[in-house]
Amino acid sequence: MKGSILVVSGPSGSGKTSLARSVCEELGEKAYFSISTTTRPMREGEKNGVDYFFITKEEFLQDIEDGYFLEWAEVHGNFYGTSKKQINEALKKGQIVFLDIDVQGHEAVRKEYPDIVTSVFVTTKNKHILFQRLRKRGTETEETLEVRLINAMHEMKKIPEYDYLLINDDFEDAKKFLNAVAIASLIKTTKYDVNDFIKEWKEIK
Repeated sequence: MKGSILVVSGPSGSGKTSLARSVCEELGEKAYFSISTTTRPMREGEKNGVDYFFITKEEFLQDIEDGYFLEWAEVHGNFYGTSKKQINEALKKGQIVFLDIDVQGHEAVRKEYPDIVTSVFVTTKNKHILFQRLRKRGTETEETLEVRLINAMHEMKKIPEYDYLLINDDFEDAKKFLNAVAIASLIKTTKYDVNDFIKEWKEIK
């Protein structure tokens, strides 16, 4: 049985990455967290090959030309992309592939793997909480904070395209819900040729 893909999206500050990584770690060998490639500067405490694969814009554009990415997008002036090879290897092992990507990436992945994708949109209860979380990170200027909130508003419009909406009001509760969705993604009917099952039962006399 092939694995499944769990897309986790949401605005910056929603806690989507922390949630996805935490659930992925708890699932152990059942799951694989896809590490994205980016051109944005490395933040304090981040590690290359752990948080992201950090490369130059020139290298990224060359990878696009070489067909390296399943999906890629330009966000806040930086490029982000997901490797095809890593995902396919994990799927062959029957793992749940966690993709922490934006709404554009979700569209591309669902188009490529329509039968095995489950998607979750993570956000806060309201924009004021999101603003507070972004400010608390201490990595944004007043201008970039405003840009992220405007982008969050546009991302919210894509919620109907997702299978689940998760309000990250309490981290532990949100983690339990995401864990349940991840496990359930392995047994979606779309992953199987259900006609084979139906045919088998029809043949019983």
